[in-house]
Amino acid sequence: MKKMVIVLWGLLVFAVAPVLAEARETKWPGVDEAVVEKFAGELGREARAPYINTDQGDLLLFVFTLAGAIGGFIMGYNWHKIFVAGKPDKRKEN
Repeated sequence: MKKMVIVLWGLLVFAVAPVLAEARETKWPGVDEAVVEKFAGELGREARAPYINTDQGDLLLFVFTLAGAIGGFIMGYNWHKIFVAGKPDKRKEN
């Protein structure tokens, strides 16, 4: 029983910790904020809107799905050349 209480407390701590960490402001900014934005601002290249804004709806999901489908098609098309061709035929040896 004591072990189960300890495990439940551990799970609770691990479940709540990311929520609490996200709420406070970060003390250590990332490289983009600390370095890239600083030098870009000094050189007169302020941030602008992207050419294709993938934050709208499911556009990003569609792009990843399309890339996966194209990669799967290419892999499927070349499957025989990659994994089958050039290996000895075991049926002829017997």
